[in-house]
Parts: sequence; C-alpha cells; structure tokens
Amino acid sequence: MANLNINSKKENSYDAIVIGSGMSGGWAAKELCEKGLKTLVLERGREVKHVQDYPTTNKMPWEFEHRGAIPEAIKKENPVVSRCYAFREDAQHFFVKDQEHPYVQEKPFDWIRGYQTGGKSLLWARQVQRWSDFDFEGPARDGFAVDWPIRYQDIAPWYSHVEKFIGVSGNKDGRDNLPDGEFLPPFELTAGELYFKDFLRKNYPEREIIVARCAHITGNKEFYAKQGRALCQNRTLCQRGCPFGGYFSSNSSTLPWAANTGNLSMQHHAVVHSIIYDEAKGKATGVRVIDANTGETTEYYAKVIFLNASALNSNLILLNSTSNRFPNGLGNDSGVLGKYVAFHNYRAGISGEYDGLKEYTTEGRRPTSGYFPRFRNVYKQETDFLRGYAAGFSASRSMITDYSGIGEELEQALTREEYGPWRVGSHMMGETIPKEESQVSLDPVKKDAWGIPQLKIAMDYDANDEAMIKDYLEQMTEMFEAAGFTNIRTRDDKRAPGLDIHEMGGARMGNDPETSVLNKWNQIHSCPNVYVTDGACMTSTSTQNPSLTYMAFAARAVDHAVKNMG
Repeated sequence: MANLNINSKKENSYDAIVIGSGMSGGWAAKELCEKGLKTLVLERGREVKHVQDYPTTNKMPWEFEHRGAIPEAIKKENPVVSRCYAFREDAQHFFVKDQEHPYVQEKPFDWIRGYQTGGKSLLWARQVQRWSDFDFEGPARDGFAVDWPIRYQDIAPWYSHVEKFIGVSGNKDGRDNLPDGEFLPPFELTAGELYFKDFLRKNYPEREIIVARCAHITGNKEFYAKQGRALCQNRTLCQRGCPFGGYFSSNSSTLPWAANTGNLSMQHHAVVHSIIYDEAKGKATGVRVIDANTGETTEYYAKVIFLNASALNSNLILLNSTSNRFPNGLGNDSGVLGKYVAFHNYRAGISGEYDGLKEYTTEGRRPTSGYFPRFRNVYKQETDFLRGYAAGFSASRSMITDYSGIGEELEQALTREEYGPWRVGSHMMGETIPKEESQVSLDPVKKDAWGIPQLKIAMDYDANDEAMIKDYLEQMTEMFEAAGFTNIRTRDDKRAPGLDIHEMGGARMGNDPETSVLNKWNQIHSCPNVYVTDGACMTSTSTQNPSLTYMAFAARAVDHAVKNMG
C-alpha cells in the first residue's frame, strides 16, 4: 500500500499548479510552460476548445429560436445571471446557472461566473487600459486601504510584455493618468464622438474623449498567425467565442501556446477544495481537488502554486485552506483575508441627441467605443468624495426603419433612406473604496454540491459612491448641454454590486504582513510558494478595467517564482 501511495503521489506531481484557466490563469500557465516547468492547470468547469466548441459563433439571427432573447422561464430560474447584459441566447451556455452554484447574499450581490476552459475570458468586454501612478499611489495619498507595495515603473515592462502578445488596439494619447502602451492601429471615433472630443478640448481642456483601448488584433498579422489568430473582423459577436481569434481569450491564445511547449497538463471538472499546507516543511505542497462529476477526491502536488480561480473564488479557496498553522485560512495571519473587497460602480448613465452633423452617418461595427479617462481628483482633492470615475462614451447615427403599410407601400418604406439624429450616451465606471465591512466569508452551515462551504458575500454602496454618482450625472449633464445635446436623460438603475463583473480584493497586496495577505511579488507573506495573481490580489480598484493588470501581475509573478525556485 505504501508503494501505491508513493507511485500515486509521483504520478500527480508537477513543477507548478495553476488553479483556474481564465484571464490570469492562462497567462500564468503560458509563462510557466515557456520557462520549462511541467504545469498542471485545474479548471472546475467543462472543456471548451477554441473554435469547435463555439456552437453559436456563425449563426444568423433567424437561426435562434427566440431571436436571441432569453425565455421568461429561464430568467425566473436564473434571476442573478439573467441580469447580465451578455446573458442572451447566443452565449448563455458560457455562464454559470444560479441553481447549480449557490452562494449566500448577506447583502444583494450579483455574482456573474463562467466555469469552463478560459473562464470569463470568452465573455469579457476586452477593454485594456493601463493603471498609472495616480492609481497605485491613490490609497497612500487619499488615506484609504493600504499603500500598494509597487508603483507604475514596477509593472510597466510587464504591461508591455502582455500587450505585445495579446494584441491591443489603441492610440498614443499622451495622458499621464492613462499611460500609453504597445498598440496596434486604433479603431476610429465616429463623427459625433470627434465633435464632442473637439468641444471638450476647447471648453474643458483637462477632459478628453479617446478611443478605448481593446484587446483586438488590428495589425501585425504575421506575428499573431503564429498563435493561430487572425485580424478582428468587426463582427461584434465576441461573447459567442471568436473563431478568428480576433480578440484575446485564454482559449485562442495563452493556453494553446502553453500546450505547444509540451509542458502543459489540464484537468477539467476539477473543483478545488483547498491548498495543502505542510507544517513540517513550512510551505504549501499541493492542491486537494474534488471531481465535479464523480465526487472523488484527488491530491496534486507541486513546488509552486498559482491561485487564479477569480477574485471571490480565490478568497473562498484560501479561507477553506485551514490547518493548525492557519486555522482561519491560508496566509491569514493578519486577519484581513476576505475583507476589503471592492468593485466598480456602474450604476449611472446618461443619453441624449444631437441634431447637427447631418452630412455624416455611421455604418459598420467596431468592438469598442469612446472612453472618458478619469478627470476628478486626479491632481488634487477637489470634491467631497474620494477618487473618481471614468466613463464610456458613444455617438452614432442610424437609418430610421419604417414598417408601416403593406405591399408596395411597405417596400417603399423599407427602402427609403431617412436618418434620425445622432444618439449620444455614456455610462459611469466609478472606483469604490475598499472597506473592512465589505467582505466575503464561509457560511458555517450551507454547503455546495461537493461539500464545500458556500461563499457569503456582504458588499454594498456607501456615501462615497452616492456622492460620486451625483457628481457624474451633474458633470455629464453640464457637458452634454453645453455641447448642444438635447433630450438629455439621466439614469441610476440602482443595480446591486456585481454586474460590473470587476470584484477585487480580499487577499490584497501590501508592504506590511500585519495588514495584507500578499507581498509585492503576489506571494502570500507567510507561505511564499503560493502566488495569487487574479482580482483577489488587488489593494484598490482604480477606474480602469482590471484584466490587463491581472495578466501583467501573473507574468511578473511567474518570472519571480521561477528565478527563486529552490
């Protein structure tokens, strides 16, 4: 029996284990495999192969039974995920259904998840703005959270490393609060967006509209052909999975690249129960996994472990990884594990019309929009709330379709070229402040289908968020009116936190082990062969979309891990 156990352990041993195959997990796997480490990737969901497992990618609208809509019966069964903008008939198979993976909402929170190869990298909005020192220095300057243990110069080369590989379309905008990167040719702003950009330049010189930077291939096609990827086709059907690999996903890019090294192993339907800590060795030695289909428990072993299960699931795994040394969760000497979680505030928006520019219209599609970099509290504290907000901005003009009449009258109506006014709109992307009471924990009673405690989530908006919403609506209304936009309508949809799908924190980075879980290399302070490089590691949220930063952290941490492996 002893020999059998020894053989089993040997068969299940690797140089590295990566938990999660999404945005950051795919990058960890790529970097580890490229550096020669035999790497096991554990994915709790099913296998989704690039191209062949995108069942709706080439379907026409009339080929969907409900023309893309979700039937009411499915909405009632899935009240949380059905609130997500991308949960439609063409992509619902990439989302976790509510009843299959329950969690406890101590306060309302819409937890949007995708359990399959690539995770939510199949579904993301593909926006990739760098952080600046205004963001990394924010907590220290403004007195919230704890000081980030890094600055922009520490991560800048890794931003470049990631951008060159994934393909990022964008402009060199020369903004110190939104650093430029390694860009492919940009998508164009529409005439309406250019009008507003010029208006701001003349009337609000500290504010600017740029074209949003996005992870889409728009050039250098010979390089991306080596990944098996082609130029973006502007289909804007990205949530179905892109058969061209025109946008970045783990499925089309990092995971196949890792597999081509011969060093990658993947285990699907692998629900991680906990990370195994060896008290005699003073380090983690492996991962305990439950087969999602059979319920069988297996242990896998490695010298180094990368935790990339997505922000809240990574917190769950750490909290559930208990031992005599860590009775309250792996690395939780500080007691802050699961606390100081934050998200992005997407509640507010504004729309309007513009009656000018009648000589222009918009045709075709693009996978991005205009982007309004943060302009509040950047160089000084100027409002009654901390931090600020970025915003999306779009302007388009389309043909009016008239379905009146029958026969010849209808035919004439449908072929009549008549355009309406420009329609303009913006949505808010606000930074929320990490607070101790914003936290996740393990429910003491409720378990999931595999006997793992359900995650209990307690997060909410606060007075800072409400003040920020008020300011966004006031500032945008003022600018819209001054620009000559009419029929202006503002909204606060009062959505629960979570639909931004940008939850961050809980295992935050910091200089002091007494107030943080991770050090500047994304290592657990008290268990340094475990690295956390997904959203759980974030000390604050900034206003920018966070995925590029996760990927850069993953690449940087792998470089550190390999250089320091004993």
